[in-house]
This record gives sequence, structure tokens and C-alpha cells, in this order.
Amino acid sequence: MDFDLPESAVAVREGVRAIAAKYDQDYWSRCDAEKRWPEEVWNELVQGGWHSLAVPEEYGGAGQGLLELAVALEALAEGGAGGAASFMYLLTPAFGGLTIARHGTEEQRRAFLPGIVSGEIETCFAITEPDAGSNAIEIATQARRDGDAFTVSGQKIWISGVERADFLVLVARTVPAAEARPRTSGFTVLLVDVEQAVADGTLTYRPIPKLGTNTVASSMVFLDGVRVPADRVLGTVDQGFAVLWDILNPERILAAASGVGFGELVLKVACDYARERAPFGRPIGANQAVAFPLARIKAQVELARLMTYKAAWLWDRGEPCGSEANIAKLTAADAAWQAADRAFQTHGGMAYSLEYPVARMFRDARIAKNIPVAEELVLAHIAQHELGLPKSY
Repeated sequence: MDFDLPESAVAVREGVRAIAAKYDQDYWSRCDAEKRWPEEVWNELVQGGWHSLAVPEEYGGAGQGLLELAVALEALAEGGAGGAASFMYLLTPAFGGLTIARHGTEEQRRAFLPGIVSGEIETCFAITEPDAGSNAIEIATQARRDGDAFTVSGQKIWISGVERADFLVLVARTVPAAEARPRTSGFTVLLVDVEQAVADGTLTYRPIPKLGTNTVASSMVFLDGVRVPADRVLGTVDQGFAVLWDILNPERILAAASGVGFGELVLKVACDYARERAPFGRPIGANQAVAFPLARIKAQVELARLMTYKAAWLWDRGEPCGSEANIAKLTAADAAWQAADRAFQTHGGMAYSLEYPVARMFRDARIAKNIPVAEELVLAHIAQHELGLPKSY
């Protein structure tokens, strides 16, 4: 058993760290306050090829895997981006590049992957709906065959990045949930041309005012007869659940990588303050009441990192990784939240000041316990599949 990262992943970590080091917390706070995408950082990631690590070499990418994407995301989060880093590696590198590389036809790979590598094509992902929520089986968005295309109608919610996406990776029902046997059949994954659909008036979206992660908008999306050519289906019609798991598991693994990096970043902020703040003649970090909780969180972050790397390694080998992805997401999200909460406490009253980044980190860390899947559903999965307990939902 070898716990050393491969040389490719080490090189990725150092390359992304070098970019992150150029941008301080004031930069990330400005992006958040202005509700704008970190364009400068994104452009550097694109120019260096750090966003297209999992795209095969024949299409211009690095030909690496999910492990390298996870290491890159972790490095960016730890280097200062915090929660903002997750969307920078989920939206296009994972939802677009990784999915098309694994499930796209040769024609689709040639059409999309070089544009993703060059930065000309960006993507986002849409599955969640207002009524179905976390119950993906019950989504109601319908795609009906219409000659050489599909016509799609329905609503999606909490769709991040649609405002800048060229293509939307959309999950729709081609067989209604009530008629599907088994219930996981009847799904189809489609590549929707956002610009064309907006121009046709068949796709509109409305940003949702939200508490944090304001470097990317999250929107309600309305689809009213969106036309999608049949050659834009990813995988097989009615059998999209196989594609879907290869979107959801990487999403959870990358969310875990973000949590690990975010946890490290927030611990650094807390420890720097605990070393410097000395109201009673010695640093507050010398007090066990301050130091021990931080030490415990460091242990949690390290454990989450190991499971994150294991889950990514399994996915790259084509092996089952559902439980590992869930456990990684659960533990990393909790570690990041505990770190943010403890950093808030360590800063005392100054945590409430927007002059420090702690308030922003506190806001951004909390949502990771709810997305991309609520921790209650993760625990239900572990209880059923790892402990053999009866299904609870």
C-alpha cells in the first residue's frame, strides 16, 4: 500500500498553489462582495491547463484523472479561495470535461473537449427541481422525442453558473417517473445550448438571492420547449442513470476535496490569529481551550483527505466508489464547518467584523453540509449499504 501521491498529482498541487498564492483574502472578499466570478484566477487556470486535467491528451487536455482534479481543487481552496474553489472545478472541469470524456461519443468529444480546454466552452449542471428536491427519481422535467431532436420542458432550481455557461448538462425524464420500471430507468442526459435556447426564448433563468458563495450565481431555470438535437444525448436514451452516477460521485468527491482545502485554510486563519492575539500577556493559542479544538479539527481534516483520495482513486480505476464518495463528502464538509465555527470562536468579537475573512468563511462553510447532497441522505446511504439496516426513505 502506497500513500504517496503520484508525481502528476504533486505537480498539479504545486502548480495550482503557485496561482493561488498571487491572490490574498482581500481579493476573494471583493469577488464575494461584488458577486462576481474570480475571472483572473479562472483565466490563469485555463492558460495553465489546470482546469482540463481530466481531458484526454488527444483533445488537448492533460490526460489525467479525478484524483488530479481533486488535488487541484483542494490546493486552490487551501491557497485562499475557500468555498469559491468548488464551483471553479465542478462547473466546467467536472460536469463538462469529465462527463463528456467518459460518456460522450467520439463526435461529441471532438466537438466539445477542445473548446473546454481552450476556455471557449463552459458548462453547468441541472438536475435539482423545486418539488423533487433531493429525490432525483421524482424529477418531472420531460424530454419528448420530436423527429431528430428532443423538446424539453420543466423547471430546475439551484443551478449554479448558468449565467456564464455555453452548455447545460441537463437531466430529464424521457419516461415519466410513474411509468418507469425500474424507477431508475427513463432518465436521459442532454447537452443544452444555453445561448441558442435563450435566443429562442425557450430558456430563461432567475438568480436566487443567497447567503454565501456569491462568486457564482445560483438560479431558477425555466425550460419551455427547449429543442435539443438527438446527437446531444450523453450516453443512451432512457438509460441516463449510469451517466448520472458518473456525475454525482465525482461531484461528491470534489466537494470533499473542497472541504479538505477549505478546512486547512480556515485552520490557518484561526491559528495565525491565536498565535498573534495576546490580551493577557501570552498568545491565546497557548490555552488548551483554544488549542485542543483546533487540533481535533486538524485530525478530522487529515482523515477526510485520505477518504477523498481513496474515492477519487477508485473512480479513476472504474471501481465502485459510492460509499467512499459519500463518506468523503460527509467528513470533509463537517470538518470544514467545524473549522469555520472554531475560527469564529477563536476570533471572538472580531469574527463579526467584515475586516476579517472569518464571517465570509463561516457563511460559505455551512452550505457544504447541505450540498451537493444533504448529510442526512449520506447517513441513510451508509446505514443501508454499509451497516445493512432497513431502507429509511
